[in-house]
Amino acid sequence: MAVSGNVLELIGNTPVVDVSALSPNPSVRLLVKLEGANPGGSVKDRVALSLVEDAERHGMLSPGATLIEPSSGNTGIGLALVCRVKGYHLKVVLPGNVSIERRQLLELWGAEIVESPGSEGSNGAVRMARRVAAEHPEWVFLYQYANPANPLAHYHGTGPEIFRDVPDVTHFVAGLGTSGTLLGVGRYLKEQRAEIEVWAVEPPTGEMIDGLRNLDDGYIPPIFGELGGEKLLDRKTMVGPRDSIEWTRRLADVGIFAGLSTGAAMAGAVRCARQIREGVVVLLSPDGGWKYLSTGAWTGDIDEVAERARKVIYF
Repeated sequence: MAVSGNVLELIGNTPVVDVSALSPNPSVRLLVKLEGANPGGSVKDRVALSLVEDAERHGMLSPGATLIEPSSGNTGIGLALVCRVKGYHLKVVLPGNVSIERRQLLELWGAEIVESPGSEGSNGAVRMARRVAAEHPEWVFLYQYANPANPLAHYHGTGPEIFRDVPDVTHFVAGLGTSGTLLGVGRYLKEQRAEIEVWAVEPPTGEMIDGLRNLDDGYIPPIFGELGGEKLLDRKTMVGPRDSIEWTRRLADVGIFAGLSTGAAMAGAVRCARQIREGVVVLLSPDGGWKYLSTGAWTGDIDEVAERARKVIYF
């Protein structure tokens, strides 16, 4: 194995594992792409590196520059890692009700936390970040929700990796968050084979699920509309907190230790497998389970864990 020049070169080329033992349909294979293998522990490492390198190419970042970004976890952690390695200072607007692991990881990588009201969730963090960025034009606001470099990270990276490793893929299933993963991967896969279907997993209106959002809750990421998200997606399916936790636990039966959004994606993939006659379904696992231990997701009473997930942001 070649020696990498720095840790950022390890971002991407994540493994895919067969979890068809959990498929309800013997004619449908289920494959999971494990983004927790990235050095910062999540798929958002790809986005963070893409955002920063795009800003560098456009002359937006000078040595020691300060960046500001809203995040409820993984994007902020990925950006904190990239900024630490590259020598930039990062301010993360973070809802007050995120899990302790997320806050600790941001602090570990040297990010400065600007707290937004927990009751307003991730949408409130976005509003605060936009306001603070307008008050400080000397700071660089990369704004993942509206930045084309977000889906391009997946169009140039995640999508080609999936098609290279699973050329017979028929369906791609992922959670709907910033929408960058679905837009980038979906566009790439459909350009290779138009009949490949792209399924989005979203929580019910008003519910909080790790890393996911329902577009009816009042905030539609600009990139989703600008890049034709509604036309690209073949289907959206709703998955609640309890199902997400249940399938996070079921994944542990096949040795996959993943976060709650992976459980939601798995629930969506199982739903897909039940409804098609045959196929190969690839689902994206955004991160590993290490940042979710405080949820009690694997050991606590499932109804109690689901209730906590409605109050605390674990993504």
